[in-house]
Amino acid sequence: GSMDGVEMWNNPACSRCATARDTLDTAHVPYRLRPYLDQPPTAAELADVLRRLDAAPWDVCRLGEPVARELGLADWPRDGASVGRWIAAMVEHPELIQRPILLLDDGGAVIGRTREALDAAVKTQSARGPKSL
Repeated sequence: GSMDGVEMWNNPACSRCATARDTLDTAHVPYRLRPYLDQPPTAAELADVLRRLDAAPWDVCRLGEPVARELGLADWPRDGASVGRWIAAMVEHPELIQRPILLLDDGGAVIGRTREALDAAVKTQSARGPKSL
């Protein structure tokens, strides 16, 4: 594909996002930051990211956020019929989206909240090496 490097959904106020940026910098992995709070994903984009993560929307939803409590998300059904509703809520309130999400150029994705996840992402990218045309 035409993607090169990692796209990272970044929240500048998030310490785990800072750790992920430092890890990528140290490994010399090229990445682009997506300020997803200012540029929220579309429902289609979020659905694609969930597919790449092999996750359901409730798996990557921050239920501790005030808006999650306002919406009563903890009580929403977690079934196939409700996926669209969850995605719509996360698009409307992007602070609900777990962070940082790293979209890898092999089509995979990870949530970079642990050292293990970041190491796996770096390995995946490094293994691909420089693109030859």
